[in-house]
Amino acid sequence: MTGTQPNASAQPARRRGLVIAVACAAFAVGMVGAAYASVPLYYLFCQVTGYGGTTQRAETAPSQVIDRTVLVRFDGNVAPGLPWKFGPNDREVTVKLGETRETSFHVKNLSDKPVRAQATFNVTPVAAGVYFNKIACFCFDNQTLQPGEEIDMPIVFYVDADMLEAEELKDAPGITLSYTFFPLDEAEAPVAASKSETTRTPTTDQL
Repeated sequence: MTGTQPNASAQPARRRGLVIAVACAAFAVGMVGAAYASVPLYYLFCQVTGYGGTTQRAETAPSQVIDRTVLVRFDGNVAPGLPWKFGPNDREVTVKLGETRETSFHVKNLSDKPVRAQATFNVTPVAAGVYFNKIACFCFDNQTLQPGEEIDMPIVFYVDADMLEAEELKDAPGITLSYTFFPLDEAEAPVAASKSETTRTPTTDQL
């Protein structure tokens, strides 16, 4: 990130980051003996903390934009067996914290039959997941492409201004949002993106 250095008001955010880190470690230890039984709890934990690069899902844009920028990179992949070509139209964009931005990914069905697929995702650094908010995304639902069909799929997002105060991200060169499409016709979907995101409405006291 670029811009001025955070002031003393960053202390609460630093404490929050420390609490989340400690909670992550404690939770990981507790999960060892009950991995399968605790899967729903694990995803709930990820929704609340952003652990593992889980992004957030927002209903509205924030009301305040801060004059501090972050570089966001995009990556697109398809799982083996999915006859699609998929990738970002913009490899990277620079956004201000709190700024709503739209970009898109291009996808084409290379086969001669309709194909249905679901996109999963992750954010790196994983600590940035809790600050990365999607307002609209093709990953919220599965997608079906007809033979030879190609489309642009939009994503509307913002990076929460609270990231400015995240001590663990102060030296991060940027954020990478990566998607992978998995076929749905022959197997159960992996973890649906809409189930691994937390819906929230930003308020001014969060900024």
